[in-house]
Amino acid sequence: MDDKDAAESTGDTEDLLSIGAFARRVGLAPSALRFYDDCAVLRPAHVDPATGYRYYAAAQQPRAALLRRLREAELPLVDATAVLDGPHEEAREVLRAHLGRTRESAAAARAAIEEILRALPGGTCRAEVRVGGAELAGAVRQVGSAVAAGAARKEFPVLGRVLVEIDGEEIRLVTTDRYRLAVRALRPLSIAGEPCELLLNIEELMETAAWARRLPEVAVEAEGRQARVRGGGESWELGGSDEVFPAYRMVLDDLGAARHRVIADRGGLRRAIADRLDTGHRAITLTTAGDDLLISPEEPEGPDATALRAICTGPPLRIAFDPGVLLPALDASVGPDVLLEIVSAAQPVVVRSADQGSFTTLVMPVRDTTT
Repeated sequence: MDDKDAAESTGDTEDLLSIGAFARRVGLAPSALRFYDDCAVLRPAHVDPATGYRYYAAAQQPRAALLRRLREAELPLVDATAVLDGPHEEAREVLRAHLGRTRESAAAARAAIEEILRALPGGTCRAEVRVGGAELAGAVRQVGSAVAAGAARKEFPVLGRVLVEIDGEEIRLVTTDRYRLAVRALRPLSIAGEPCELLLNIEELMETAAWARRLPEVAVEAEGRQARVRGGGESWELGGSDEVFPAYRMVLDDLGAARHRVIADRGGLRRAIADRLDTGHRAITLTTAGDDLLISPEEPEGPDATALRAICTGPPLRIAFDPGVLLPALDASVGPDVLLEIVSAAQPVVVRSADQGSFTTLVMPVRDTTT
């Protein structure tokens, strides 16, 4: 039987609201209230046995309002019930899990739309981003550590360029020489226009960054494959390329969960590696030993090993690097500490700085010949 927004009240419903009145107060349709009654999620306080009309108490409004907000967030009803009636910790876990799924879904949709926009014929992407001059210069310096040089760049010219990605939220600078991958994200002061991708020459970008670092703010304008950086009454033109940059996101997406984490003094680790590089060693090993990190060109127990105090989590680990590859990654980081996130001794290692989470470097290890 259909409910009606009855105008009059009977004796036992004087302090109750009809389904129509309650629906208006909590922002839910009467049909939704009937559905939630049938699902035993939001039962009416009283149902008239003669007419079947549903009535609700004022005390039910907070539950109804929370239910409406959960459904607006597209939370499945079974999860909404857990939030409404379960323990607080379970409710938090359900909401955190849904938030993670929502973010992943939104990111996937945004990436797909941005790719389609870039591929649409008959149009030129245009965007303008305003960032701090020093921040832009710092980002260029950091990703510059992973730009290819020499024979690798001659064979693959695209590895001598910087991929600049502009979307609705941030501007990202990406470089790789196949052994390292550097990604730096900048939160702009303002951003407008369409999603854009640019491939810019590293030398031109470094010259522009050296000029921009003294300015409090610069505007980066993208149009098609070209870029212009304006500030302080001056502007720099940067020519782009139509080459295809490596699919770096696949590398990031394929990284597994880190099994080992090492936090060490960045300066001490850098000095130990630089010493090995200066003496001609082509590979070094890093070995976790309790609260120590051992840096050695040979066996970790050898006389040339350097021990650094470190925070090491996960099972015991030994991993080898080319010091000429790892050292620039440490130089590009900031702050006194460095964090190494390691999946295995054969997969890319994430090098992070506690002082700047927006900069990530991936470094490929090498084969450990001491085993």
